[in-house]
Amino acid sequence: MAYETYQKVIGSIQNISRGTSCCSFLMAVQTETETINFVVTGETLVIDNIRLRRGMRVAAFYDTSLPAPAIYPPQYQAELVTVLRQNQNVTLDYFDRNLVSEDNSLKLNLSPTTRISTLNGQRFSCNPGDEELLVYYTNTTFSIPAQTAPQRIIVMCP
Repeated sequence: MAYETYQKVIGSIQNISRGTSCCSFLMAVQTETETINFVVTGETLVIDNIRLRRGMRVAAFYDTSLPAPAIYPPQYQAELVTVLRQNQNVTLDYFDRNLVSEDNSLKLNLSPTTRISTLNGQRFSCNPGDEELLVYYTNTTFSIPAQTAPQRIIVMCP
């Protein structure tokens, strides 16, 4: 699956309320500037199957190619949600064989402590280059592209 149309929103969960069915809920995420609502359904991929709760810092990804209602605050269908620690960032992108993101914004420098797994939590023993990756990291250099030693990489195997 290609993730190039996915957009990321990072913020704290302010509220969770029942959705239009028993299998969905509405998650209000407060960013630095606004509140954005996400519809979370049984189809939404929640990394590590963590139960989402109020106060958690999350990154929610939505597909910009899907229609969205013209309402305020904005409301999108969450495709992927992951919980983040303080000062942690995440990116979802295609990384080439040199581990440089497709938009040339991030280069990965793997370390022995970098955990690399597949989406279902299994160890990934190959080179993660030439794959769609969900990368968790904290510090980056100020170079172009920025470089980081990621804490965790999830390979989004097709």
